[in-house]
Amino acid sequence: MLLTVLGCSGSAPGPRSPSSGYLLEADGFALGVELGNGTLAELQAVRDPFTLDGLVFSHLHPDHCADFSALTVLRRWHPAPPVDPYVNRLPVHAPKEAPTRFAAAYAPDRAELEDELLTDVYDFHPLAPGVREIGPFSVTVAQVSHPCEAYGFRFTHSGVSLAYTGDTGVCDTLDGLVAGVDVLLGEASWTHRDNHPSGVHMSGLELGELATRAGAKRLLITHVAPWTDPEVVLAEARTTYTGPVELVVKGAEYPIAPR
Repeated sequence: MLLTVLGCSGSAPGPRSPSSGYLLEADGFALGVELGNGTLAELQAVRDPFTLDGLVFSHLHPDHCADFSALTVLRRWHPAPPVDPYVNRLPVHAPKEAPTRFAAAYAPDRAELEDELLTDVYDFHPLAPGVREIGPFSVTVAQVSHPCEAYGFRFTHSGVSLAYTGDTGVCDTLDGLVAGVDVLLGEASWTHRDNHPSGVHMSGLELGELATRAGAKRLLITHVAPWTDPEVVLAEARTTYTGPVELVVKGAEYPIAPR
């Protein structure tokens, strides 16, 4: 597997830093994971969006899905697409409200909303806890702790695993999802303090604790908010996790292979 970071800014884009977006590839299959503010531009720098084979969204906050509307414009209005988007509808695995929420973001006005469910160019698959096959990936889906319907994922291919927390506070389902993972791509939106609201995000300290409990072989930190010092988040994680750990950056590639 190859993980490419299209964007990693948490909660909102930062200066020259798109929000959450990733590309996961294996066996010639390209899976987009999130498409937050600014990530479609970054995707076009590395791959033609028409060559995506699927999309996965952990939840429907804008910093994880805002560029879906721009992708819809591209798929519907490109004058000479390399594939017919109406024949080759793009599979989209997302929370159950995604078709109506995405249509509302795209529709030009309320009168046209009912006719704009976007199923002409997308094939929507509602998420639920369990295991599903997406191309060459076996994907374990777990509901996590966030103020909306939200999921974390574990992608397995050829015996190697990558877990992605999505946005979440500490929760038991997350521990089960990431246990024994090869690479943990985890959010740490803020630095640690005891009076943070529960069930929203993790700190660097909490993410490091999660990686240690999981026995993760490697930790990649993402989703640091633009108003949070990433070096402090990294230092916190290093106090609770002794394995290889780093902050991801836009444009970086991470091969996910046995160590």
